Amino acid sequence: MDGILVVDKPAAMTSHDVVSVVRRALGERRVGHAGTLDPDATGVLVLGVGRATRLMRFIEIHDKEYLADVRLGVETTTQAASGSVVAETDASAITAKDLDRAAAAMVGEIDQMPPMVSAVKVGGERLYKKARRGEEVERAVRAVTVHSMAVEGFMPGERASARLRVVCSRGTYVRTLAHDLGRALGVGGHVETLRRVRVGPFDDAGAVPLEGLSVTALRPMTDAVAGYPLRVVDAADAMAVTQGKPIAAFGSVGAYAVIGPDGLVSMSEDRGGESRPICVVAGGSP
Repeated sequence: MDGILVVDKPAAMTSHDVVSVVRRALGERRVGHAGTLDPDATGVLVLGVGRATRLMRFIEIHDKEYLADVRLGVETTTQAASGSVVAETDASAITAKDLDRAAAAMVGEIDQMPPMVSAVKVGGERLYKKARRGEEVERAVRAVTVHSMAVEGFMPGERASARLRVVCSRGTYVRTLAHDLGRALGVGGHVETLRRVRVGPFDDAGAVPLEGLSVTALRPMTDAVAGYPLRVVDAADAMAVTQGKPIAAFGSVGAYAVIGPDGLVSMSEDRGGESRPICVVAGGSP
């Protein structure tokens, strides 16, 4: 049982909760996910089943697309609706043009500080565990890329609201974008609802609900490598790759998928003038 699942994660579940549901539904222990979604968030969660768990890192690096409903004029402890209110400001002076300018200024490579409720580890412990104890610790900022931030709706008022469509790199916290956007406007803000609508080539139109999940929802492992260069090899080279042996270089920069007569064999890359596997998914190789 090897393949890809694109699940529409409901709210009030962690990504690990979804993995547990899938394990039970499919009777398969080897299940992993690519890219964590907050419990309050909904939308696309890509999972690997069986040998496809080895491919999750090649999905995680794709860009992500979100729809976020943002409340302006209110800051919370979690930068989301689940947190306690820590500051309130009248946002009635904010106009649509103000919002467009502030959103445009956040596009590009930016430095972002992970929120205290994130899964980032500091001192060997995840931040959200420290936050539950009421701790606040120093966190290192990290460079992320916001490819686009489009304002798709705006309702002015004392507690103005906006709908944003955000396309961003791996590791970007949309709740922090909302918080920083509110700060840039001088009124604060937080995410009320968040939905991930796309992870690389996987979108919510093709996502399946958790209810009634079965093996028929599994996609082939080749779906996991959509967007990567494909190299087709014969049976002899496929066997060599399966055994972890190098074959002739492909002439491509970065990772590429190796396809043999029986399907996906590995993700490989050229190193030292040879093609070497990064991870093998065919046969019994680890």
